[in-house]
Parts: sequence; C-alpha cells; structure tokens
Amino acid sequence: MGGCATRAPLPPQTQVTNPDYLIGPGDSVNIMVWRNPEVSMSVPVRPDGKITTPLVEDLPAAGKTPTELARDIEKALAKFIQQPVVTVIVTNFVGNFSEQIRVVGQAAKPQALPYRRDMSLMDVLIAVGGVTEFAAGNRASVIRTVDGKQQKFNVRLDDLIKEGDISANMPMRPGDVLVIPESFF
Repeated sequence: MGGCATRAPLPPQTQVTNPDYLIGPGDSVNIMVWRNPEVSMSVPVRPDGKITTPLVEDLPAAGKTPTELARDIEKALAKFIQQPVVTVIVTNFVGNFSEQIRVVGQAAKPQALPYRRDMSLMDVLIAVGGVTEFAAGNRASVIRTVDGKQQKFNVRLDDLIKEGDISANMPMRPGDVLVIPESFF
C-alpha cells in the first residue's frame, strides 16, 4: 500500500544548448597532421586548459570542440607547413568542469563524471557503484542550475535501486550535482 507515499515532481526538462563535446582539462587529444607524422601526437590537456605540440606551444584547447581545436592548430602550423590538414580525436574523456556531473556523499565511489548525452540518474548510479549501506537514498537530491539559479530536486534512489521504480529515474544535465545523504539510523 503506497497510498500515503508522496512523490516529488521530477525537474522540468532543460534544453542542452550545445550537444557537441567540449574538450576539458584532463582530456587526452590525438592530433593527426596529414602527411606530417613528425608533428602528429597524443597530448594531454593541461589543468590550465592548454596543449603543447611540436611547433605549437600553449594553445588553448578547453571549451572547444575537436573540430574547432583542429582549425586552430592548422592556423598555428600554417607558419611552418604548407596547407596543413589536422584532425583531432579526443581519446580520454573528462570534459569541462562545468559539464561534469558530480556525485557526493554516500555513493560507493563519489566522483565527478563526464556528462554524456541522454545520461540518466540510473547511469550515474551505475558509474559510481551504487550507494553505501549507510545512504538515505530517498532523501537524495539533484542540484541543478536553471536559468542562472540553483534549484534542488528530490530524488528517490532507494525506490529506483531497490524497488525498481523506473518513475524515480530522471535525465541528468551537464553540471548537475547528486547529493546522497547519510542515514541517521
């Protein structure tokens, strides 16, 4: 009998304005320069958001799509190579900090996760290994910035995980923070 149970409404769908992946600090990018293997290589994006490759030093990469970064590298290499053709492939995804989903509290492995399109609350729980035995899953919340203001949405993790109540699942958005409190008993 669930007649007395209250269900908090799910948050409204928010539009993801840029579905293209944006490179972030910690990502690794594979830079291939056609017919120039000596300047082709895989490099990490530094914490300051820049990369360094042969002939190109301190080029901003964070916040750009792989295609935008490839065009910037082509411009920089044009001083040394005639009509360079560059392809950039992201090989280790971390993403921009503002695009990550952060999980804090009583998750089995609290961490920041790179956002993936169509990611759900269930996907996040799987990535962090579920909740601990001390979690108060039905008192968890998602903190989301909507129109520049932070909003808190209650989520029912116990119902989702233990009861299989798929109505407790919800879409996640870039920048969401899942807070899983500790049970008091």
